[in-house]
Amino acid sequence: MIWRMLLRVCFIPACLRGASQLAVVLLAIALLPACTREGGAPAVGTIERHRYEVAATAAEQIVALPVQEGRAVRAGELVAQLDDRLLNANRAAAAAQVEQSRQRLEELRHGARREQLAEAQAQLAAATAQRDQANKDYTRAAQLLERGLIAQSQVDQQLQLRDSSAANVRAAQSALDLLNAGTRSEQLAQAAAALRAATEELRQQDVLLERLKLRAPVDGVVEALPYRLGERPPLGAPVVIMLASGVPYARVYVSEPQRAGLRAGAQLQVRVDGISKPYAGELRYIAGEASFTPYYSLTQRDRSRLAYVAEIDLPESAARDLPVGVPVEVPLPAAAGKGQ
Repeated sequence: MIWRMLLRVCFIPACLRGASQLAVVLLAIALLPACTREGGAPAVGTIERHRYEVAATAAEQIVALPVQEGRAVRAGELVAQLDDRLLNANRAAAAAQVEQSRQRLEELRHGARREQLAEAQAQLAAATAQRDQANKDYTRAAQLLERGLIAQSQVDQQLQLRDSSAANVRAAQSALDLLNAGTRSEQLAQAAAALRAATEELRQQDVLLERLKLRAPVDGVVEALPYRLGERPPLGAPVVIMLASGVPYARVYVSEPQRAGLRAGAQLQVRVDGISKPYAGELRYIAGEASFTPYYSLTQRDRSRLAYVAEIDLPESAARDLPVGVPVEVPLPAAAGKGQ
């Protein structure tokens, strides 16, 4: 009975999770010597549920908070909305880049337009005509030079014009051939890669936008809302704190002499304050290191004061509605108490 009385004293003022757990551990450590002399005592603790923190994914203002403390929510339900104006602008820019890259790729795939081909053909024809005229002018100048009617410099000038016009013809022909050949495969590959990069950037913006919609990770109950509507929580700060629904568990502290005889999967009885019938539980986890006290600094006599946290699932349907924080006791098997 002393365990139950002292445990109630510890939990009367404790409304925070950390304070209640510390009180239980200190109580367990204080009573361990007496437990050893009395031949075994129950492990003490509280009813708990898995706790989830829905954190802010960006340092943006809370623009919607559709839940209240104590409300039951389903997995995937919207519990908070952060301001998405900046990311919407980024997404619009990314969408424009995707469209630009897509149109560029289509342009390269279609090749030159008919108007461009006609222009290149006209330029080739003009260059050819100039070349032919330059050839005629050079021939006449050469004949006049033979008769001694013009100077050699005039013939050289006509020769230069002839060669220049011939080069212009070759350049116009090459430009026409380039348009007829179409786009190179390397250019198409580059344009396709640019389109993929722009598409992935757009997808990334969509992901970031979706993350601004904070959703419940599991079915549960809203335990706390640390921030109000309109506030701007820092990145990573919990905006909504939830307790998972479903199977609760008992977190208790086991003494060092009892620790050696306990294994995961052990079937234990959990007595809850205010309920006469015990609940059947299964030991899911027991810590390998003692809570709060470094084991390596203790003598053999002091090691009996160590306490190990253990978690016991309560799969019974009747236990699903147990409130968090209610004190519990777990009688441990006699064999476990004789492990040392």
